[in-house]
Amino acid sequence: MSSPVPPFDRLAYARRVLRSEAASLDVVASRLDDGFTAVADALFRCRGRVAVVGVGKSADIGQKTVGTLNSTGTRAYTLDATRAVHGDLGTVHPDDVALLLSHSGESEELLRLLAPLKRLASALLAITSRPDSTLAKAADAAIVYGPVTEACPLALAPSTSTTVMLALGDALAFALLEQRQFTADEFARFHPAGALGRKLALVAEWMRQGDDLRIASETSTVREVFAQVRHTGRRTGAIMLVDADGRLAGLFTDSDLARLFENRRDAVLDGPISAVMTRTPIVVAPDARVSTALDVLKARKFSELPVVDADGRPVGMLDITDVIGLEPHARGADFGPSLKLVERKSA
Repeated sequence: MSSPVPPFDRLAYARRVLRSEAASLDVVASRLDDGFTAVADALFRCRGRVAVVGVGKSADIGQKTVGTLNSTGTRAYTLDATRAVHGDLGTVHPDDVALLLSHSGESEELLRLLAPLKRLASALLAITSRPDSTLAKAADAAIVYGPVTEACPLALAPSTSTTVMLALGDALAFALLEQRQFTADEFARFHPAGALGRKLALVAEWMRQGDDLRIASETSTVREVFAQVRHTGRRTGAIMLVDADGRLAGLFTDSDLARLFENRRDAVLDGPISAVMTRTPIVVAPDARVSTALDVLKARKFSELPVVDADGRPVGMLDITDVIGLEPHARGADFGPSLKLVERKSA
């Protein structure tokens, strides 16, 4: 009678795979030499775009590398190896640089492109594992990462090799980013959509303004302010109080009003709102990053952040309900019920 097969520990096996690939990355990092510098220099000097070519899984890695290059200031495009020999080589400009990806350096589809790309592009670059491969020998510069053991138990499916190639693409893109002194402002221009784009956007693009704002004079009484302030847009829980010159003087919230009733301070309702408003609230400029404003909202547990221009006049309001989705760890409970932006000074 055969002995029972022990249960397969998938979690332990997954950890071994990840550690195996991580260890290979560490080995490859120690192997990097002047070949990396030569490839990076050629990409930095490129006056056109980078044509990234790969076959199979290397083509998939190439697509991701193209995306990273484009988003970090190095213009790039994917050149399909099969389509290239059927007319798509026409997309290659003499100012372009070709970057070919192949673990073996002997992919037939790529080898067919070596001679045409030599004629059409300004430089032929490669990422491969073998220094004696046809690709490495034909390239003007090559990153040769050396032998790696695939994490696949059959040693057949590209795994460690594609992880290494992906990481090298990132290393090139970020080295170029640093060399070009590529800024967060430039990065934001290329990411207008999605949560990342919104966090990189300017406050002016996300603040409430116009009919969404509640603005009143600091000399009005509390009763007058709530009787007179009207708006037709989205409700905001804070009223911005301005002085005679229209500059922001303070803030009064629905929560402040509720506390007056709770404390039976009905008499102050007919006094100037300046006596009970929050003076000199924390503000943000319209050209500040949404991510910066979000950090303030989270750290101080604010719900709203007034937006003022260079002269201190209110031009908008950034509401936590509009930006809370941009922070994966943010939850409504994190911000508390109070809408005050600064602690009140003791009387």
